[in-house]
Amino acid sequence: MRANIFLILGFIAISNAFDTVRELFLKSAVNSVGEIGESTLKNVLKFIWKLVQKPKVWLSFVCSILSLFFYLFVLSRAELNFAFSLDSMHYIFIAFSAKIFLKEKVGLKRWMGTAFVVLGIIIVTLS
Repeated sequence: MRANIFLILGFIAISNAFDTVRELFLKSAVNSVGEIGESTLKNVLKFIWKLVQKPKVWLSFVCSILSLFFYLFVLSRAELNFAFSLDSMHYIFIAFSAKIFLKEKVGLKRWMGTAFVVLGIIIVTLS
């Protein structure tokens, strides 16, 4: 596995990038629809109907499928424990992407948590 570690890391990063894009598409679609209002079945169904009409929701499905294919390749080359631990990179990608693309505020505690995830990824990679 050591010889392929960079290939595995790259494919996990690509899988996580697709996961991140998926989440950005979904959040953007939900934001464009607006709030549900009162949580009645009728309002929830209207909300869902509005969402399925958004191209970003369908693009998020495509991103999920692409992510799955890259991750399946990773699983064919790496131990599950290793691959699953490194799959946590999406936490890092999401924090940065939410701040940059969605203009969300990411506080100090969240950045510290993200730093701990990075530290954990480094420890797993070196083990």
